[in-house]
Amino acid sequence: MGRLPIQHSPSVISLQSQKDQGGSEGSASGPDPKRKKICCACPETKRLRDECVVEHGEAACAKWIEAHIKCLRAEGFNV
Repeated sequence: MGRLPIQHSPSVISLQSQKDQGGSEGSASGPDPKRKKICCACPETKRLRDECVVEHGEAACAKWIEAHIKCLRAEGFNV
């Protein structure tokens, strides 16, 4: 069978050029490879917070929610 030419949409080209330049969404200087993502930071307090909220509801878990926020701030996140 004959091959069809591959056409790149503008969004793919835009994302590729952004990637080539080392940029990322919302960051002018690009991501810091040493910095954790917020979803991966403070796994212990996150687990305790999540378990408490599922079992008892958000209102009963202020202690664990605050502990997780404090941990995230200590990791450098602005929450």
